[in-house]
Amino acid sequence: MQELEEDEEELYEHHRIVVEKGQELVRLDKYLMMRMQNATRNKIQNGIDLGLVKVNDIVTKASYKVKPFDVVTVSLPHPPREGGIEPENIPLDIVYEDDDLLVVNKPAGMVVHPAFGHWEGTLVNALVYHFQNLPTHRNGEARPGLVHRIDKETSGLLVIAKNDYAMTHLAKQFFDHSIERTYYALVWGELKNEEGTVTGHIGRSIKDRKIRAVFPDGSVGKHAVTHYKVLKNLRYVSLVKCNLETGRTHQIRVHFKHIGHPLFNDSTYGGDRILRGTLFSKYEQYVGNCFKICPRHALHAKSLGFIHPTTGEFMQFDTDLPEDMQNLLEKWEKYVNNE
Repeated sequence: MQELEEDEEELYEHHRIVVEKGQELVRLDKYLMMRMQNATRNKIQNGIDLGLVKVNDIVTKASYKVKPFDVVTVSLPHPPREGGIEPENIPLDIVYEDDDLLVVNKPAGMVVHPAFGHWEGTLVNALVYHFQNLPTHRNGEARPGLVHRIDKETSGLLVIAKNDYAMTHLAKQFFDHSIERTYYALVWGELKNEEGTVTGHIGRSIKDRKIRAVFPDGSVGKHAVTHYKVLKNLRYVSLVKCNLETGRTHQIRVHFKHIGHPLFNDSTYGGDRILRGTLFSKYEQYVGNCFKICPRHALHAKSLGFIHPTTGEFMQFDTDLPEDMQNLLEKWEKYVNNE
């Protein structure tokens, strides 16, 4: 018994989760699978079996039904890695740089900042290698230079602050929603209107905490507004330009799922299956080939505009669609023209 107490003293708390009031009863292992995206089921079950997971400070079985306001903690025998970020010599596609900031074009597949399961190969790992003394997040979090972020599989432009003044100035522009951000997305189906606005609070889905959902009544989440314009109608898919008035997690992906037009090949929101088109096997094979051409959700942060913190000048940057999305568009255009 004494040995167990000594072992417990060497454990470090890595995760502390307070279960939301709207959470339905669900097994502890399943709940942690939803909340810890990069942890495998085996690791979670082993951790529970080893007593590394507690609910309300009590070691609990995997079959325990998590209920609202439970406090779930996950402890491990080594300290969290948030205190140190390993510099990595990863090339950066720098679109612009001066003494205050830089604008980078992030490739699809790169995680923006380190987190559980993604401690290496991130944009931040590259930033701390190439640049010294980048400012941290305003809450002191280990996110050097980051003012905003985009999803791992989303490609495109990010602005990085190189000093505290630039960080504060740019962060306020994001808070005030004065930053101009344009995204290009390929979505399933043809939209009824050439232009439109999607409005609806976005928050964690009550059924699956790993994803977001729209709550039209505003009872959950935060206010979110996406303006769009259709650039190309390709019968079964459409290329749309999106301007963000707000910047919520997964905003474009969630809003277009909400209006019945999920992003092409978005596995999280149901776009990785055939949602429009024929039942012919040749078409099914064709769409499968399209998924291989662009093996991620088809979303690109194409342009970014903001006021420079020092000069007061409005600056705007634009980038071409990445090769995978260009090839995807060309393939759909040829298919529709030849049909």
